[in-house]
Amino acid sequence: MSTLLLDHIDKYYGKTKAVDHLYLDVKEGELVTLLGPSGCGKTTTLRCVSGFLRPDKGDIYIGKRKVTDIPPEKRGIGLVFQNYALWPHMTVFQNLAFGLQLKKFQKKDIEQKVGEALATVKLEGMEERYPRQLSGGQQQRVALARALVLEPDILLLDEPLSNLDALLREQMRFEIAELQKRYGITTIYVTHDQTEAMVISDRIVVLNNGKIMQEGSPVDIYSKPANKFVAGFMGTTSFIEGSVQGNLGKYVQLQTNDGLFIYGIGEGFKEGDRASVVVRPENIGIIEKSSVSHEEDAKNIFKVSVLRASYVGEVIDYKFKVKNTILRAKGDAKRPLRSGDTVTVYLNPDELPIIRSD
Repeated sequence: MSTLLLDHIDKYYGKTKAVDHLYLDVKEGELVTLLGPSGCGKTTTLRCVSGFLRPDKGDIYIGKRKVTDIPPEKRGIGLVFQNYALWPHMTVFQNLAFGLQLKKFQKKDIEQKVGEALATVKLEGMEERYPRQLSGGQQQRVALARALVLEPDILLLDEPLSNLDALLREQMRFEIAELQKRYGITTIYVTHDQTEAMVISDRIVVLNNGKIMQEGSPVDIYSKPANKFVAGFMGTTSFIEGSVQGNLGKYVQLQTNDGLFIYGIGEGFKEGDRASVVVRPENIGIIEKSSVSHEEDAKNIFKVSVLRASYVGEVIDYKFKVKNTILRAKGDAKRPLRSGDTVTVYLNPDELPIIRSD
């Protein structure tokens, strides 16, 4: 295991700044996910760590070694590509053994290490198959085993599940998280899939335009977004816009653009500030009649009309309209609402972050 430090790195493509003064300190054994939309700089950052790109400014350290100018093969990294990058003319065994042979391991040791790696990814008995004879999920496991067999200091995974179907993706994300913890390898994982990042990460780093928008645990990134970009990128989100009217105890009071008053949690606001309430589907409670008896708890109760109700299995995906604002919500599939219905909803102030409008 080793630490990883990206010390204020910049990377340009022509005049475009792909990575902007990025500082990231990764602990031993930590799995950090670089998350963001296409073009945000996550893969460029990974390629700088791997050595395939050199940052224009800043330095990279693996442990105490400065590796900025060290070639990829001498950095002690394992890399799993999006397209697997298996050698098609080699068997599974040969794909795994190749790196060990370059490192001058003895034949007996190679056989042992390859066998252990394949057992770890549940591919025993497939040593003599070629990549073309494997499913996508099996090829992904081979690529992962090929990286692990070298016992790298740092493991880099570049959108490794993007070519798999939805069911297999879900299965593999848990397996990767389990393997990473078992080996204890310091890992950088790149993805644009928010759910994937939430499942596997110790820490998520949200990137946009080459800059870190926010970093933190999956819980903090989701429930305490630092800005509107992060809030909008992390899952299904509705925003209620307005201006701050003041504070009421621990709550911020916001007058919405539709004239409604809504309360949520926020810090550092003063009267007149423009702000947005972040509303997730699970924050919206559908009530037939108000069961909230205390005056303080009775805030954020609104009548809404149902614009759309879509059955998605165990829940109904709703679009609600309150005044001119659209809210996304979920409800019990056993008690569905219909388009055109009018219902009362409750938004718990303690679950509503209020952030500054961009």
